[in-house]
Amino acid sequence: MKDIRTITLDLDDTLWEIHPVIKRAEERLHAWIDQHYPRITEMFGPDDLRILRAEILEEYKEHTHDLTYVRRMVLTRLGEAAGYGDSYVDDAFAVFSEARNDVSLFPEARPALISLRERFRLVAVTNGNADLEKIGIGELFDGVVSAEMAGAAKPASAIFDMAVAVGGASAAQTLHVGDHPLYDVHGARDAGLKAVWVNRNGDKWPGEYHSPDAEVQNVGELHDLLEQS
Repeated sequence: MKDIRTITLDLDDTLWEIHPVIKRAEERLHAWIDQHYPRITEMFGPDDLRILRAEILEEYKEHTHDLTYVRRMVLTRLGEAAGYGDSYVDDAFAVFSEARNDVSLFPEARPALISLRERFRLVAVTNGNADLEKIGIGELFDGVVSAEMAGAAKPASAIFDMAVAVGGASAAQTLHVGDHPLYDVHGARDAGLKAVWVNRNGDKWPGEYHSPDAEVQNVGELHDLLEQS
């Protein structure tokens, strides 16, 4: 991993744990809708929402990479079915977004980002819709590339190609860091980048994917790893 100039970083489950965040955000959204648009919660239960989301993903296959679009479309369908229309969607999504960006960074994440940015350009690469400014780490990154921006989600090469362009170095001089074997490591390696697997739980590597160039337990170990390269 010599001659690395840019580090691209996954966000969810790499810099913070995402599942409790989404669970809390959906609970807050549900409570808000129940208070302001009660016919929706009267008509639709959890199973109904899962079915509706699956229908939208099937109907709008060209937008499956865009989680914001999909969620807003679900809200639109709910409002229309309950007789409220879609005028509430912006407010509803804002409730979700506020909670979705209320994350707790892993303890090592911020110090690691500060240290790495002294030597490398840092670019966030995400399939999600996290807002780094709201989270409070926007100033630690030189750029952000989302699936919505790239028109494709990881592991597609298009999102990594855009990240490489934003980073300003070649693919071979770009290191991607993430927790997912397929979306992060395999996708990055397939696009010509180096890749480090963040394996917090000590999982076994799935042999059907391109192997990572290195493995760490958390991003706090990246500094020493790159110092040794």
